[in-house]
Amino acid sequence: MVNGEEGGSGNNGVQVRQRRRLPDFLQSVNLKYVKLGYHYLMSHLLTLCLVPLMAVVVVEASRLSLDDIHRLWIQLQYNLVGFVVFSAVVVFASTVYIMSRPRAVYLVDYACYLPPSRLRVKYEQFMEHSKLTGDFDESSLEFQRKILERSGLGEETVVPEAMHYIPPRPSMAAAREEAEQVMFGALDKLFANTNVKPRDVGILVVNCSLFNPTPSLSAMIVNKYKMRGNIRSFNLGGMGCSAGVVAVDLAKDMLQVHRNSYAIVVSTENITQNWYFGNKKSMLIPNCLFRVGGAAVLLSNWPSDRRRSKYKLVHVVRTHCGANDKAFKCVYQEQDDVGKTGVSLSKDLMAIAGGALKTNITTLGPLVLPISEQILFFVTLVAKKLFNAKIKPYIPDFKLAFDHFCIHAGGRAVIDELEKNLQLLPVHAEASRMTLHRFGNTSSSSIWYELAYTEAKGRMRKGNRVWQIAFGSGFKCNSAVWIALRNVKPSPNNPWEDCIHRYPVQLNP
Repeated sequence: MVNGEEGGSGNNGVQVRQRRRLPDFLQSVNLKYVKLGYHYLMSHLLTLCLVPLMAVVVVEASRLSLDDIHRLWIQLQYNLVGFVVFSAVVVFASTVYIMSRPRAVYLVDYACYLPPSRLRVKYEQFMEHSKLTGDFDESSLEFQRKILERSGLGEETVVPEAMHYIPPRPSMAAAREEAEQVMFGALDKLFANTNVKPRDVGILVVNCSLFNPTPSLSAMIVNKYKMRGNIRSFNLGGMGCSAGVVAVDLAKDMLQVHRNSYAIVVSTENITQNWYFGNKKSMLIPNCLFRVGGAAVLLSNWPSDRRRSKYKLVHVVRTHCGANDKAFKCVYQEQDDVGKTGVSLSKDLMAIAGGALKTNITTLGPLVLPISEQILFFVTLVAKKLFNAKIKPYIPDFKLAFDHFCIHAGGRAVIDELEKNLQLLPVHAEASRMTLHRFGNTSSSSIWYELAYTEAKGRMRKGNRVWQIAFGSGFKCNSAVWIALRNVKPSPNNPWEDCIHRYPVQLNP
């Protein structure tokens, strides 16, 4: 998903609308989404009941003396039937618990692609090339200049090599080259850092929204690394910037089925063949914000991998608003009036994003918030519903549930509004803002650059909880929650290692 702070329609004159704000979604919460969140809790009720019961049994057993144990054994000898029935119940309950308990999914490591510095594009270079292509009129050029100035992007973001030529040279071959450089660059680092062999990987999930050639991107990876023939590979297309969380969720589900397996998730976007060369304002914004980037993530359900893994996956919550026509079309790939293809952003984008986020966090809340926050939130919500009173709903403090926030770096306005509505501190949105500044909107991989920033700053401690949240076309809002298994240090070739000392930077207002 991209920023919604500017937009326009028509080709005459420069029209830059005022920043569109997310609705104050925490002031209007639908009760059915709260019920959905509690449904997730009830699905784990067996675990919540059995664990305390087993703890009580262990504590009571530890208090028994040898004489108590001897007397208990004598009584059991006279009550053999009862003992057998009790033992059968314990065995059955234990079996049900073990079989129904989901397998732990560990994030062993991940790697982000660091584009070469020769492909960086500065503001003036971007505007000069846009002018020299001859495809944009003066109104469109001025519009792009204003977008760049307010975008939050820095001077070191990268566009594909094909866009550096005058005129640009988008082609299928150039798009394949971009995809290979990004995916293979990230995967090479991942395999080197984890010492996992490509043939040991049993599950592969690749997501790229706008570039889906034949053979697929996942097949390109299988061919490059000579992966095994029975690998379960998936290629997700057209799912937007939130597809990275979708890919993680799919890999998680596959790891529940296949024991002792490795899964790799590759998240990227392809720009080469998706640059817009027209003058429709609503289709020009992606040119200004999207930049080259990608990430590769290694997941595992091997119990022995817990010791070396960075994180454990706790929750994935997905929200899809595609049943609503406005939501479905708010980020829409189409041709303009002269037949040039691009991605159009609706004027309703920010409002739709706010609605999707409201649904997502209301479902997520009961899973992650402390019970005190849940009670306050639920009581005020019920009071408002029952008495129709002008009661201001209690806004849960998500800072009590999470230590780090990875908000998709879709645009400056989205980050600002999320920080405001969730009542976050500037440090909580720092990783997102700095990722947008250094790398631009790298689509579904941005949340991994943000996590890498937090690690490079040395802020990740054992037990810390991380919230990754992303938006995407369709329209979707997806969340992933991780818990750090140790004090996490940045892996070799962290994308921030050559510049972390310069961050955070002061951004223009």
